[in-house]
Amino acid sequence: MQKKFHGAITALVTPFKDGKFDEQSYRALIDTQIASGIHGLVPCGSTGESATLSHAEHEEVIRVCVDQVKGRVPVLAGAGSNNTTEAIALTKIAKDAGADGALLITPYYNKPTQEGLYQHYAAVAKAVDLPLILYNVPGRTGCNMLPPVLGRLARDFPTIIGVKEATGSLAQGSEVIETCPKDFLVLSGDDFTALPLECIGGVGVISVSSNIVPKEMAQMCDAFEAGDLKTAVAIHHKLFALHKAMFIETNPVPVKKALALMGAIRDEVRLPLCTMTDAHIEDLKKVLASYKLI
Repeated sequence: MQKKFHGAITALVTPFKDGKFDEQSYRALIDTQIASGIHGLVPCGSTGESATLSHAEHEEVIRVCVDQVKGRVPVLAGAGSNNTTEAIALTKIAKDAGADGALLITPYYNKPTQEGLYQHYAAVAKAVDLPLILYNVPGRTGCNMLPPVLGRLARDFPTIIGVKEATGSLAQGSEVIETCPKDFLVLSGDDFTALPLECIGGVGVISVSSNIVPKEMAQMCDAFEAGDLKTAVAIHHKLFALHKAMFIETNPVPVKKALALMGAIRDEVRLPLCTMTDAHIEDLKKVLASYKLI
């Protein structure tokens, strides 16, 4: 049975130790996330530094995630590429590893037309029978997948069940919701817009901040789904400064530094990403201390 992706879904970091995947820390992170009430997990997204993982590492990270989760929450595995053949191969890896769905970023650098985007996703949907959530993040990819294309894909391919909308535009989010079928899942790709997007018909967020505050992000989404908008709004405002701190440098550099300061993982990212500047580290420490996270 197809699982519904909703609420607070964490875009998990991939911890490294001496340059290699740190499986022990990863398994511990997953258990902490689930114990905190998180609604789903995304291994191998951009927050998981998928761009610098080999295919063998990519498969290993997804398999470890699925194994550790053991069906407790849905696993939405990152499987996107700017090479359609590679995207199909990664989506097959996600399916074979037991993921509940795949998250597919729009092809980056190539700058495909809207028709090219349609053909790309159509090819993946035809090749792999797995629930697919598309990922629109123009700030990283250089192209914006517009609502008419999303609507067309959603109507033509039943396995294309939703979108991670990270334009930061509530106008575009609203148009996506109006254009797509009623059961199409619209998830925010930005912690800042998680609650606002839910208020206009979204179903949750794929979150960076929930790597460090999974309980609070889950509580905000739970409160909204329960009709307790007052509580959801209060949590939204409470976490706003933390969301900003997670992007003082390129994601996932700040969130991995935060987790390292909290004692959860080593502070390691792969080039071309590098550790934060001293000034930004001090700024981050102040924010984390204000939330009593360190």
